[in-house]
Amino acid sequence: MMLESIKINMQKFNTLKSIPAYLPIVNIDTDMIIPKQFLKTIKRTGLGKNLFFEMRYDDQGNEINDFVLNKEPFNKSNILIAGKNFGCGSSREHAPWALLDFGITCVISSSYADIFYSNCFKNGILPIILEEDKIKELSEYANRKEEISIDLNEEKIIYGNNEIKFNVDPFKKKCLLEGLDDIALSLKKSDKIEKFENTLKDQKPWVFND
Repeated sequence: MMLESIKINMQKFNTLKSIPAYLPIVNIDTDMIIPKQFLKTIKRTGLGKNLFFEMRYDDQGNEINDFVLNKEPFNKSNILIAGKNFGCGSSREHAPWALLDFGITCVISSSYADIFYSNCFKNGILPIILEEDKIKELSEYANRKEEISIDLNEEKIIYGNNEIKFNVDPFKKKCLLEGLDDIALSLKKSDKIEKFENTLKDQKPWVFND
């Protein structure tokens, strides 16, 4: 099968501990996450340096010092706490690619654009939905540069002596826990696909003629 020649790179997601970066901006669209001039590539790597390009760099290409992801220790954060309606705008899959390449594997917001939300799961990123008051609580840990922990299997966030439960679709959860993207899901059915192809070759051989 052609799919078998494609390398699967999606990492399994189980637990995560990181100092979160807090970006309290609402309606961050995918063009803000990764501007259109960086969409020429079909590679999933190399986009992290251009994440939030117009907010991270000035007109001369120098880092803007007061942008959160340019500051220590947030430039190494694996968790991003963002304003509501995160990932709105166009459906470009480069947006989660850029986040992942930067090192962000979990986003916490009160709401997301539907397509972006779905694309996150397909690329190994856990998008968590919380109420605004809970996001405010977690943002204090970012401000104090203290770690929080994510436990996907238990569906909870641990911060200090507290914890917050979150909900995630069981199928999407399974895919993250097992590191299954769309290709890996197809490969799990490779025997059925091969059987179908062989049957079709017998019944309609002309379909496979060059």
